[in-house]
Amino acid sequence: MTAGRPFVLAAGGTGGHMVPAHVLATELRARGHAVHLVTDARGLRFPGLFEGFPRTVVDAASTGRSGMLALPKVAASIWRGRGTARRLFADIRPRAVVGFGGYPALPGLLAALSMKLPTVIHEQNAVLGRVNRFLAPRVDRIATSYAKVRRLAAGWAGKTVLTGNPVRPEVIAARAVPFLADAPRLRLLVTGGSQGASILSQVVPAAVAALPDALRARLDVVHQARDEDAAAVTAAYRAAGIEPTVAAYFVDLPAEIAASHVVVARAGASTVAELAVAGRPSILVPLPIATDDHQTDNARAIADLGGAQVIAQPAFTPAAVSAALVTWLGDPVALARAAAGARLAGRPDAASALADLVIAVAEAA
Repeated sequence: MTAGRPFVLAAGGTGGHMVPAHVLATELRARGHAVHLVTDARGLRFPGLFEGFPRTVVDAASTGRSGMLALPKVAASIWRGRGTARRLFADIRPRAVVGFGGYPALPGLLAALSMKLPTVIHEQNAVLGRVNRFLAPRVDRIATSYAKVRRLAAGWAGKTVLTGNPVRPEVIAARAVPFLADAPRLRLLVTGGSQGASILSQVVPAAVAALPDALRARLDVVHQARDEDAAAVTAAYRAAGIEPTVAAYFVDLPAEIAASHVVVARAGASTVAELAVAGRPSILVPLPIATDDHQTDNARAIADLGGAQVIAQPAFTPAAVSAALVTWLGDPVALARAAAGARLAGRPDAASALADLVIAVAEAA
């Protein structure tokens, strides 16, 4: 049973912000604390997240690609959101307000700061995002997902705590699934996230077709593809002698990760965190238009421990991917070493560590 003044979590926009916020909410509630979500309209669109939690929608906007011309409209939207959050906070009196980056978190944090409430921000990526950079000098604590975070000023070190990026319990369960590098059948998972990634669908089937015959004969492929790409992807694998599993969405992606020997994916914060916690080797293709190229930093953090191979999108060719697959799938010792490196990068206790931090900040106020 939850009781008392709530912790407010400010998150919205994308699953990369919403998922760790939801995991923290679940952890806090399990400890008997009340939780209230402050989000934007997009934050309500994720099925299964924050069901049963009280939620308040506030105005929020970003400049996006509109640049300076959009600033007056953005500022007005954020100011309206701040006002809504202030009225809410005056009513529910939060113990602390925790922001998860991105413009949807900004109105709630601005309201909290104006009311001198305890504040924490969490950064999912290996580069401090623009909103978190703006808030960092003003908040009480900064929680990070990586030991090294670019654009994190040295002057903020005293209030920075490494917690990791919270992942769902299903991902932690995947960590317990044994990794058999010398299995008779090898499994390749290709996932581009909720939007799919057309370049993965264009390149990976051709890379698989270029594998040595003996290796390709042992390979099973599970490929997440957009609906418009599914027929071509399926045909390409079949031409290579493989009957793939192709879908736009997998209900239990952590189970698919756990069953895989190599995963080909983008390098979003949640994806990298889940691969690391599950301990599965990956070939990562950072999204080149990601703000501050943060996906490259995310990927390097796991690659530095041997758990991933990173291929920049301009170099992401069938030949390069085929060679990367052979490096691991053709050598059980190298594959087992890569799985161990990925596992070493994982932080399965991230939700607990972040909950400890926000509770401590609230109790110190």
